[in-house]
Amino acid sequence: TGGLGRVAASRLADEGARLALISTDSSRLAAFVDELRLPEERRLARAVDLTSPDGAQAAADAVMAAFGRVDILLHLVGGWTGGKAVWQAPAAEMASMLDQHLWTTFHVAQAFAPLLVANGWGRILAVSSPSASQPPAKSAPYAAGKAAQQALLLALAQELAGSGVTANLLVVRTIDTQHRRERERTAETASWTTPEEIASAIVYLCSDAAGVVNGARLPLHGAP
Repeated sequence: TGGLGRVAASRLADEGARLALISTDSSRLAAFVDELRLPEERRLARAVDLTSPDGAQAAADAVMAAFGRVDILLHLVGGWTGGKAVWQAPAAEMASMLDQHLWTTFHVAQAFAPLLVANGWGRILAVSSPSASQPPAKSAPYAAGKAAQQALLLALAQELAGSGVTANLLVVRTIDTQHRRERERTAETASWTTPEEIASAIVYLCSDAAGVVNGARLPLHGAP
């Protein structure tokens, strides 16, 4: 139900996909389902807490019950905290970032990857950040969360090699949901990426043509 999730889901719907929409916010989820105007047989919506392994498994069970198979896992859980030096950051902020980025990814991978492997075809995608490999100052909790997520998915990609299933990361600095880059051409906004650009990359990586792309960190930030 965030800015990127809505655009990516809409784009995949336009491509003919059936959608299982997962969010923690049931009211925003219901509003988005109404916006999509998809027939019931092409949509499923569930409010689920993916920081829980039981929540992720419940989501996988619901998708299988509704559609009988899973082909794509698009993991767009976000969240940022920062602004403090390592010695100032509360442990709760580190725990929160690990929950949002590492643990949600771990739980959905455990719940969904076996279903994709059983198909002999599948795509797993998540959005990462340059902070995962080049952590800036005063952002240790976020950088640690994204680095852990990245390591998890790159290891998973190696385990999936030869199965017909791929796992890749889209590396984005700032998601430009307001399209400020088009109106304010600055050194800062030049590295921002629109949700529509990310969605186009997602469509490619979910195609048969991208079957040879596995374990990649695709940079979508236009700057070093």
